[in-house]
Amino acid sequence: MSSSDYSLSLLPNFPIAKKQPYALTTHAKTRSDDYYWMRNDERKSVEILAHLAQENAYCDAQLAPIKPLQSALFEELKDRIVKDDNTVPVKDGQYWYHSEVRGDDEYARHYRSSSMAMANKVLLLDVNELANGYEFYELGEVALSPSEQLMAYSEDTDGRRIYTVRFKDLNNDKMLDDVLENTEGQVVWANDNKTVFYVKKDLKTLLGYQVFRHELGTEQHQDVLVYEEQDSSFFMGLGKSRDESLIIIDLASTETNDMWVLDANQPKGEFTALMPREEGHEFDIDKLGGTFYIVTNWQAKNFRLMTATSDTIADKNQWQTHTPHRETVLLEGVELFNDFLVLSEREQGQARFVVVNKNGERMNLEFDDPCYYAAIAMNPEPSVAHARIYYSSLTTPGSLYNVDLTTGKKTLLKQQKVLGDFNAGDYQSERLMVSARDGVKVPVSLVYRKDSFKKDGSNPLFQYGYGAYGITIDPSFSSTSLSLLDRGFVYAIAHVRGSEMLGRSWYEHGKKQHKQNSFNDFIDVTKALTEQGYGNKSKVFASGGSAGGLLMGAVVNQAPELYCGVGCHVPFLDVLTTMLDESIPLTTNEYDEWGNPNDPHFYEIIEAYSPYDNISAQHYPNILVTTGLHDSQVQYWEPMKWVAKMREYKTDDNILVFKTDMDAGHGGASGRFKSLEEKALEMAFFIALS
Repeated sequence: MSSSDYSLSLLPNFPIAKKQPYALTTHAKTRSDDYYWMRNDERKSVEILAHLAQENAYCDAQLAPIKPLQSALFEELKDRIVKDDNTVPVKDGQYWYHSEVRGDDEYARHYRSSSMAMANKVLLLDVNELANGYEFYELGEVALSPSEQLMAYSEDTDGRRIYTVRFKDLNNDKMLDDVLENTEGQVVWANDNKTVFYVKKDLKTLLGYQVFRHELGTEQHQDVLVYEEQDSSFFMGLGKSRDESLIIIDLASTETNDMWVLDANQPKGEFTALMPREEGHEFDIDKLGGTFYIVTNWQAKNFRLMTATSDTIADKNQWQTHTPHRETVLLEGVELFNDFLVLSEREQGQARFVVVNKNGERMNLEFDDPCYYAAIAMNPEPSVAHARIYYSSLTTPGSLYNVDLTTGKKTLLKQQKVLGDFNAGDYQSERLMVSARDGVKVPVSLVYRKDSFKKDGSNPLFQYGYGAYGITIDPSFSSTSLSLLDRGFVYAIAHVRGSEMLGRSWYEHGKKQHKQNSFNDFIDVTKALTEQGYGNKSKVFASGGSAGGLLMGAVVNQAPELYCGVGCHVPFLDVLTTMLDESIPLTTNEYDEWGNPNDPHFYEIIEAYSPYDNISAQHYPNILVTTGLHDSQVQYWEPMKWVAKMREYKTDDNILVFKTDMDAGHGGASGRFKSLEEKALEMAFFIALS
């Protein structure tokens, strides 16, 4: 069926929210927020839940004409997925581990065996069984004790990313009585096989701020607080060094890192700081044997690799340079092996790996696609002379390679199988550099089906963007996008400023006082792609989620005429009000990203682009908004308020629908099939409008 088989026209009976003025005064400036009442931290307000139910009902009614298309797309997406599948076994200690999915199961089963062939494998966890009875279920971290006979795992059952940790004795397949509530989800074992460390959350701000020590066989209320972070701008994580000698508390704000360590053989000892905390110093540290390896921005905007010993780690001036800073190369990380290092680097937006042997000899690992995604996969054993690397491109399904670190030879272990008539040769990807309005070149990755693409401005264009936190959205394969490509769409990723696609400066010029660059880049990419014939000017669609939802909200305020339809998912839209309220989860962590509006300078900057504050009486595109009631990152009321105000102001007859998953959080629906329904909904929306 073509898009002409589906007719979408605005239904008149959309929900109208009541207006209840609420004054917000900062820096002697007062804003009136008519929809502030929509905030309910407990998520139990009968009035609010009723309004969300009305919005869901209206969305279903408005999109009823495309329900058959959505259903067909959902089946199409499902039919490309291998029902019975498994991961490649990976050796960790004395066992090989892998997971399997079967039939219509939403979740995996996790196994281990004494051989890579997985002979006589033993079931460790059946996530389908764990998820039974829950509308939402997410398995967090699975952590084996050093003896590999005890297992800890964490689970979230409402999407708020508040995890409960449980324990299992693998000798007898019995659950232990120990249960740890309200955690960050990470569990790190000490080397005594009976002590674990975990991060506890503040249930109001949802920040992990305390590290506790738990000894098996005791109650959680007996656990010992071993570290508490007083600065609420820091995220907290736990880990273990590569050589498993240190337990690590990793503290990170947007622009500063800190790290505290404890001897893993002395769990009742005290954590100590590796070095003094220094504002603006970003680093990541790992340890193998007697050497610390530090990826640091100290005198190195794009980072460099330094080494130190236990005696010199606290004094940067005594560190030794391993890989120097380079103006055009971003050092993203390092994987440690006994006889090799593998550096993850990025130059001109493209990821690459450099193998360094003990003699200091370097070898680049090359890939052929014009744009691609590659990452170090699981390599738990540092003693080996090979590394697993994951690779994917816009035309190449996800592939796991085993790379000989001596020769660089790549051996394909497994490639994602795409069912149906998929043929990679039917598709073409390109990397473009588009000039933004200030003359800066913006990278664009795009893909299309060769036999349906004409560079004459006739194809519908779907453009995706994110652009925040230095997160780079690399061009990788998506079997779901085939449903658009096979219907003639061109799919483009605009690598706008705010990511680290072109290095650290690319990020810095898309944050705080430079945030407007992200929006300009996205808009200018759209204009360039249509002017160059990659897309039909009347059939341009855009989508983004979370900070990418902020991108969408700003773009439709600033250049609504460019877009036919927009998908706006778990979107950060009420930036000014949220950033002024430290009681809202994660606010204080975000000051270095957006700026602190308690400072008049940043108040004005944020006020100028905040999507909610800049809705005006103008025509807007057709818009699909989705969220989760239990979202812990962007609260449900941000899109709820935005939609209500948009309905009040917009002057067009275009469609505006808002759908709330009452059981999900920031990551959307759980399970491998249920999540496809959300993708099918957006695609049906765009296809019908095209």
